[in-house]
Amino acid sequence: MKKTNAVIAFGLTFITGALLIFIGARFLLLPDVAEHAFGIQTVTGNDFAFHYIKGIRDLSAGMAILALLLTRTQRGLAILLLTASLVPVADFLIVLHAPGHLTAQLYPHVTAIVLGLVLGCYYLFTAPKSVTHVAL
Repeated sequence: MKKTNAVIAFGLTFITGALLIFIGARFLLLPDVAEHAFGIQTVTGNDFAFHYIKGIRDLSAGMAILALLLTRTQRGLAILLLTASLVPVADFLIVLHAPGHLTAQLYPHVTAIVLGLVLGCYYLFTAPKSVTHVAL
């Protein structure tokens, strides 16, 4: 059972990191399309500065998740997933308060919150305990 849980956690974490890279790249390359998929509509006047900020944020977060996952840095991955769960909470609230939002546009943000918290807790509680050496 432990091995099955580890495989599922690895797969979900890999998909999460890969999707963040995809979302980030989409915000950098196709900001209008990405904005609509995110769940908001803004008048940009062809100034996509905030889209690029979101894009690089998601791209770097996805890369960090995959780097920690692939190097088997479980405790670091747990801390990143748990603390970064604040981002989809904020995103959820932004979309929720956007005029004319669709309920379906909230689901990806809720999914990201749940994945971040569940996977973060999983890695935190299954990470090998580090040995502390005390010099006397």
